Amino acid sequence: MGKIKDYILLHLNIMLFSFTSVFSKLASVQFNKKGIWSIWLYVFLFLMLLNCFVYALAWQKVIRRFELNVAYANRTVYLIWSQVWAVMIFHENLTARNILGLLIVFVGVMIVSTQGSEARKEGRA
Repeated sequence: MGKIKDYILLHLNIMLFSFTSVFSKLASVQFNKKGIWSIWLYVFLFLMLLNCFVYALAWQKVIRRFELNVAYANRTVYLIWSQVWAVMIFHENLTARNILGLLIVFVGVMIVSTQGSEARKEGRA
């Protein structure tokens, strides 16, 4: 049960990091609308930096529970979260190519995570 909790924390942290791209895009939209004089531009830039700071602290705590190759392989799930936010928040289209790419990433993460846990069981790690 402890490993499941660790993976949940890892993926919540990755989800947190994915909001950096959301704040970045929102800042870009504000810049395109009103230029550098938009207060919302600076609010979203601040949120983006704050999010990166919180993520960096949380990431350092979470990766202690994993082998680095497993933690960094799981970090690619960021792409999935980015697509989720693109569709849900910005109403962008999700194409068959997007879905195929996400599936390839997901399978890769599963392979690396599985090999990492097998190596630990066999004493190779």
